[in-house]
Amino acid sequence: MERIAIFPGSFDPFTIGHKNIVDRALPLFDRIIIAIGVNSAKQPWMPLPERIDAIHFVFADEPQVEVDSFSGLAVDYARERNARFLLRGVRTCADFDYERNMADANRMLPAGKDIETILLPALPEYAAVSSSLVRELARFGAPYAHLLPYTNHHPYTNLIT
Repeated sequence: MERIAIFPGSFDPFTIGHKNIVDRALPLFDRIIIAIGVNSAKQPWMPLPERIDAIHFVFADEPQVEVDSFSGLAVDYARERNARFLLRGVRTCADFDYERNMADANRMLPAGKDIETILLPALPEYAAVSSSLVRELARFGAPYAHLLPYTNHHPYTNLIT
């Protein structure tokens, strides 16, 4: 059976920290689906098609990586995609507690009973990097391009600068 992991998140925007989690998880799985969760109640910073395209650009040479979007519960999406794993990055103890609680809650759901959550700790150099940080820096006009894996190499860079 193919080992498929879903890496769910808003990825608004996709950062060097997200890329590092995927890069480090590639040897563990046959395929990783980066799944952008869509929440109609939230106004995104980057439009969904541009986020999908930017992530495609980052992993253009990596056939194990797929990019998709979903709405609803990640475990339901995982079940639809025949994935047995949810991949999550953790930067802090608070992230770990949150993700552990989510993993426990997911296992209580019918769709999540056979889905295992894999937590990868952020490397120290990425522990402070988050999409929220990038948006905050951008809001105040501070430099942030160094936190994105596609800046200056992607046609949608103008949307994020």
